[in-house]
Amino acid sequence: MNTFLFENEEEKKYALACLAFSKTLGLIDDDSLDGVKKRCDKENEKRKAQLEKGETVYGLTHFSYPAYLNFELTRLKLDFAGESEKIKKAYNFTEITRKQMKAYYKENKDLFTRYNNDRFFFFEVKTVIYKKIREAQYDEEINNILRKFD
Repeated sequence: MNTFLFENEEEKKYALACLAFSKTLGLIDDDSLDGVKKRCDKENEKRKAQLEKGETVYGLTHFSYPAYLNFELTRLKLDFAGESEKIKKAYNFTEITRKQMKAYYKENKDLFTRYNNDRFFFFEVKTVIYKKIREAQYDEEINNILRKFD
């Protein structure tokens, strides 16, 4: 049964590769889809308890399994791009130089252009550029894992 509503086998492999990377980084203990279900159920119980106590719940009050998987995979990528302390302990980030950032800025001018063709200056978007480069490194790590699956 396709509990997570994967459109195809490639989508499932991608999710499993992300979960495997997450386990390597020490963010989760179980990188199986059953592990995702357990974490989802636990999160739903936590949110239910918060609601019963009258506390504020930010985001969804109840996750479906596909929504929780998406939440976890998004959080992992954002934590990696933001170089969270937990990931820094488990992963040796390569240095991103100003030269690399300037090159990214020049190669992706469309990302930094407003609707009236007015561009953001480099100094205004350098944090975004830094994280975009980290996201590309994350994608490289996932692709390395996917190659092992084949």
